[in-house]
Amino acid sequence: MPMFRHLIPLASIAARLLSLSLVFAAASCTTPSRPVARVLFTSQDLSGWREPTGEWTVARAVPLDAADDKKFTLQPGTGVLVNGAKGRTVNLLSECEHGDVEAHIEICVPKGSNSGVYLQGRYEVQILDSWGVEHPKSGDCGGLYASCSEPKPDWPGRPPSLNSSRPPGAWQSFGVTFRAPRFDASGKKIANAKFVKVVHNGKVIHENVELPRPTCAAAWLDEKPIGPLMLQGDHGPVAYRNLWLKPVNLE
Repeated sequence: MPMFRHLIPLASIAARLLSLSLVFAAASCTTPSRPVARVLFTSQDLSGWREPTGEWTVARAVPLDAADDKKFTLQPGTGVLVNGAKGRTVNLLSECEHGDVEAHIEICVPKGSNSGVYLQGRYEVQILDSWGVEHPKSGDCGGLYASCSEPKPDWPGRPPSLNSSRPPGAWQSFGVTFRAPRFDASGKKIANAKFVKVVHNGKVIHENVELPRPTCAAAWLDEKPIGPLMLQGDHGPVAYRNLWLKPVNLE
């Protein structure tokens, strides 16, 4: 009988440990022992993204509207994440949070449209129809957007070193290596966030660019060791696919 009395608390402890592990897995993009890529969009639905998801939906394809190349035509099915038929809705935040990370993102925009991918919900890689722009600025596709946090002076942003944009309606890819800001034991920031490398459609457009603070339209203006990926949904039609994050150690 004494042996059986101990089985109950041991089972309870095991259940609690399992519960804690599941909470951690939901909050972070991986467990410390398994630094594997985390797929953020399964191509089937919006699981893995925080509420509210607004009018974000899933489609099979998003060809340009034959009557208006500033819009998509949403084809029913799965495979593509798109910010609704109207092309304007809430920003989308991932449930998992990341620190140092390698990210892969594929995007598509119609003519003149605008979005952005925010590492940790704070540091933006600009998404824009910049096809044919000869001298890109920080607000063009692939640019690291400017900051606008007061009362400190603005950080002016950083334009891509070259314009690698494809035409409206064409799928494009980004590969991002991001180093999270560093903090000491008291919580004081001791190193800025850094885009170690950004590759746009196979061409390197940024290397070792530090950001002293979050960029404009960030979800938060404070800085943390980890944060979610954010997709901007309120600036115009945009579609995403093949989204994944792989934690890395960039010490």
